[in-house]
This record gives sequence, structure tokens and C-alpha cells, in this order.
Amino acid sequence: MANRARTTEDRQQLARRRLLSVLGTYTVANMRTLENKISDAGPTDQRIDPHVLTAVRNQLVQSGELARVERQNAPWYHLAGADKALVEQRTAELAAVHKRFNGLSQRIGQALEISIFRGLRDQAMPFFGNFPTLEEHDDSRQYSKTDELSAISGRSLPGDMRLDFIALHPQAGTVGIEAKNIREWLYPNRDEITELLFKCTAIDAVPVLIARRIQFATFRLLNRCGVIVHEQFNQLVPTTGQAIADQARHKNLLGYHDIRLGNMPDARLLKFLHVNLPTGPEPTNGPDL
Repeated sequence: MANRARTTEDRQQLARRRLLSVLGTYTVANMRTLENKISDAGPTDQRIDPHVLTAVRNQLVQSGELARVERQNAPWYHLAGADKALVEQRTAELAAVHKRFNGLSQRIGQALEISIFRGLRDQAMPFFGNFPTLEEHDDSRQYSKTDELSAISGRSLPGDMRLDFIALHPQAGTVGIEAKNIREWLYPNRDEITELLFKCTAIDAVPVLIARRIQFATFRLLNRCGVIVHEQFNQLVPTTGQAIADQARHKNLLGYHDIRLGNMPDARLLKFLHVNLPTGPEPTNGPDL
């Protein structure tokens, strides 16, 4: 609450100080690293949400206090007066880690889906969506998934769109579940939000969003629209990707400190799937969107 009680100018000044401080310490960082160190971590009263951080970063680039370079199709930031040789060395090192980590992207996305699947499998609500080869090989390659369901009660998902899972709630009816195991905080204007709402309104389902980080305004807006949201606070990475995961979360590299290996549901996710979701929401004819 203290963070939200600050004035806009206070937040911008704090964002400026923290950006300059982090880049002074680590020389080079991409935006996901800056968010992780400033938005996700650090003292609670020193955290700045990504939308403020992005605006201040842009101002600092425009004023010439920060410089931006492109490597591996991603922007990297450093202080304008930083040592050029050190900047080049750090950028090359971090971009290489970034490229290897992004190489896991499809399996990273599937890790959270499997975690949700394992949790759904052990609760009472019927659901659609399966990983039939889950016990046949390790997570060094993608698992096959069956999600053929595209229509329910005469309503169809548009085109080739699919939800990650569809569950049948005893009071609320159809529930559409989407997993977003990504680094970015989810804001109300993100495509992931629009697509979830579009798919769930098509089949008259209550939308459920499970993601690493969901910004406060997204909670407020989606809750009022009848959407159920669950924040993971971790990004799941395949167990066989441990070597690159260790590099990605190292504080002197990408700094993604919240990475967790494997595709098993943690206690918070199990509580959400086994307790919160089955007992809520209140009886409804569908989301009020």
C-alpha cells in the first residue's frame, strides 16, 4: 500500500534512482532483468511496477543518460558513460545466456501447463486436456498434448483457437483455464488477456488466468469482470534445462531469481486448484463481460 500511496513524481524519481543504481552495479541489463531486480525483488517500499519503470527508462534514453543497444533481437541498456569495452563484454555474455534461455521457450510454456494438469488430475472437477506421454520420457523434449475439445453445449471456439484446459464447475458451469509462464507482468492491455476473454466468451466459460506476475490493475479489472486469476510468483523451467536455468537466475547474469525447476505444482497452486477454484466463484450464468 505504501508503494501505491506515493505520488507519480515520487515513483518516477525512485524508478530513476533504482535504474541508475542497478545499471551502475551490473553494467548492462535487459528489461526483464531490470524488472526482476526493481519490480519483483528488493525492499517492498523500493519496488516500482514495470509500467512506471518503462516510462522512466524511455525518458533516460531520450535524455542521453542511458544508452540502448540491440543484441539477439533484444534491447540492452547501460549507463551512457559506462566503459565501452566492459559494456561490449557484458552485452555479449548476457546476450548468449539470453539466447540459450529463449531456446527453452516452448518447453518453458509447457512446464506450467503440466503443473496445472497434475493439480487438476488430483481434484474432483471433471476437466478436458491431457498429456498422454507424460510418463514416457523426460522434459528434454516437448510432451504431446490432446486438447481436441473445441465446442461445448453448442458453442464453439473460433477457428483453431484452444484453451489450455476446460473444467466443469458444479455451480459455475464451464471454466476456461489459460497458463502464461512468461517473464513479463500481465497488464490489462496484453494480447494474452484479450485472447482469454475472447475464447471464454465464445463458449460462455468463466475465464481463469494463471501467470507468473499479474499487475495490480489487472487483478482489479479482471475480478470485476468475473475472471479468476492466480499469480505464480515463479517461472517454471524444465528440469533438463538446469544448466541454462542456473545461468539465467544468477544475480550477475540475467538475475531471474524466481526460476523454479520442474513441472510439479507447488503448495500455492494446489490450494488454488483444489480449494479456491472448486469452491468459487459464486453461481453465475457466465462472466459479466
